[in-house]
Amino acid sequence: MCTMSQASEISNNVYLGPTPDHSLPACWKDLPEFDVLIETSDLAQLPDNGTLKAWRGLLSRGDRSPLDIEFPSSGSIMPPSWSQADVDGLMAMCSWMYKIAHPDEDNELNPQVDSDGDSIMLTTLSKQKKILIHCTDGYTESSLLGLAYFMYAEGVPVHEAWVTLHRDRGRNLFAYPSDVALIPGIQPRILQESPRWRGDILSMKDPSWLSRLDGSLPSRILPYMYLGNLNHANNPELLKKMGITRILSVGEPVAWTKETREQWPADKLLYVDKVQDNGVDPLTNEFAKCLKFIGAYYLRFLVRVLTCPTEDGKHDGGATLVHCRVGVSRSATICIAEVMNELNLSVPRAYCYVRARRLNVIIQPHLRFMYELLKWEEYQRIKRGQPLRRELEWATIAREIALMNKPYSRQ
Repeated sequence: MCTMSQASEISNNVYLGPTPDHSLPACWKDLPEFDVLIETSDLAQLPDNGTLKAWRGLLSRGDRSPLDIEFPSSGSIMPPSWSQADVDGLMAMCSWMYKIAHPDEDNELNPQVDSDGDSIMLTTLSKQKKILIHCTDGYTESSLLGLAYFMYAEGVPVHEAWVTLHRDRGRNLFAYPSDVALIPGIQPRILQESPRWRGDILSMKDPSWLSRLDGSLPSRILPYMYLGNLNHANNPELLKKMGITRILSVGEPVAWTKETREQWPADKLLYVDKVQDNGVDPLTNEFAKCLKFIGAYYLRFLVRVLTCPTEDGKHDGGATLVHCRVGVSRSATICIAEVMNELNLSVPRAYCYVRARRLNVIIQPHLRFMYELLKWEEYQRIKRGQPLRRELEWATIAREIALMNKPYSRQ
């Protein structure tokens, strides 16, 4: 989980990640010392110019302790009721962050002179400041400021920002519906004020997939395997943009037009029929076919030594989306089985691995599927010539999952 959520640089000197927890030093050992920590909070207020100036003054003192400040979290600016002052505050924050992360550019654009007209060095901008935008999980409350700043700092439209952060920068995001509506609405303002934007806003058109975005993207479980829902599968333009070229539908067929289906080779689509999440239909008989399609049915060393051509999902340069209707039970079970094979993990460890990576969605495979995974683990151990043993017994697994889910269950 530390590796998955560890803070990472999204733009020059600006990082995105979870709230620092110094009780987990392994999560922070490879990161720089931050000068500014911006916590996105529901209780925070938009900063005014006076506040931003005061913060900048504190940074100029050279104090070694980081500057701890707050900014409103995602979902706090609600369209259509948001005001111009809300957008002004967001843009002022992006500009403030950019200037302290790029002091050289700010000095060039805004030179200061003394009484004789000679240029002077701004001590407050003489050193680049490293900034961490953070929230508890590292991807929900911080998504509004993270997306807006990335668009501003890199000079890219919202659709490019969303996919680039997810695909190239490794930052999975979940945005609330209010953010999905807000950011495209204020996109012209963000790009017009961006120091990097060089395009023509009037001639810019958003891709068709953006209007169908629900705030989430498929969850990256492994570099070549994503877990998602039916809505993701029914947005093939988005999948192509993300580098997903293969779709495994577990019990829920995609609803594509004839033209769209003809654009995807038949061997890149697999539909597993007659599997409902009802506690009756089994999945074990489908494991081999599904994992072979994903590309990890054979052991990793066989792939490396023999370069087995049946490992389609790993060798064609694309990734596979595994989905059912919601992406919590049937498709999650297939992903757990794949993780067990690829990483040689036990059922409880593979379950936690997938659960930690399914952003903003709690996976909940049917107990029948979990038991099938336990038997699948036994089969894999026999196949590998390993002794039969369980890390946790079935009753313990069922109890621990129930305890993990209890905080989220309705009373």
